[in-house]
Amino acid sequence: MSFQKIFALGAGAIGSTYGALLSQRNNVTLIGRKAHVDAINKNGLTLSGDVTGKFMVKAETAIKEIPSDTLILLTTKAYDAAGAVTSIKSLLRKDTVILVLQNGLGIKDIVEKVVEDKAEVVRGLVTLAAEFFEPGKISLWQRETMLEHTRTSERIARVFNASGLKTKISNDMQEEMWKKLIVNCVANPLTAIFQVRNNEIMVDSLKEIRHKIMQECIVVGKAEGIGLESNLEECIERKIASYTNYSSMCQDLMKRKKTEMDFLNVKIVELGRKHDILTPVNETLVGLIRFLEARRK
Repeated sequence: MSFQKIFALGAGAIGSTYGALLSQRNNVTLIGRKAHVDAINKNGLTLSGDVTGKFMVKAETAIKEIPSDTLILLTTKAYDAAGAVTSIKSLLRKDTVILVLQNGLGIKDIVEKVVEDKAEVVRGLVTLAAEFFEPGKISLWQRETMLEHTRTSERIARVFNASGLKTKISNDMQEEMWKKLIVNCVANPLTAIFQVRNNEIMVDSLKEIRHKIMQECIVVGKAEGIGLESNLEECIERKIASYTNYSSMCQDLMKRKKTEMDFLNVKIVELGRKHDILTPVNETLVGLIRFLEARRK
């Protein structure tokens, strides 16, 4: 059963991709920046890569009304999540569902604090990759979406799968989140520093650095009570080697934007301090990205 309305709030690369694919079977509106919205309303949204075509999806710059039985895909940058939800708080209804799809730790908690009891908040993880370098045009690499197990997650999964968005429900979302976090802690800063695609960091000269990043993350994760499989490093190496897109952090620096570092490697450093665990490699990456962010402002 579909939702009466679906909004993609923060329609950049990921939000636009989800919105376009869902619009084939659902009433969808993308909420994004004016240049992107104007391009979509004039010429449609063009997808290339694993899915190609032009999608005549509706686009606006703000949510003005939330009908009953609405699903909101929260796809803003992680640091904009609280502000985006605050801007629509007065419009939320008891039957509104907010699906949090950003990278990193702690975002669902931030959203729930803003929302209080006005709507249901569901955590999702995106492994789909997308690039946005021009308004109205997105390149994507199809992978899967993971949802935590809630009273509405099965319904969301059915809607997503029916639109070609491969979706699964996890009974251990914390472990899934940490595995995705570690991938991001390796791939995002290294690709951003060197301005290369994800698979290009899979060279022998960076092997020891990748290993140390992952080891610090794994030790901190275990201190947080997260059960991680023994062959996790090998699995992560294979994943990154298969990713031919630019990471979101690399794209952010290319566009002279703030990165989501506060929700990735910074979290590892903070949790390391909480447990008296040293994380020198992650701390170094944080410093390097901070330097590049400042240089590009």
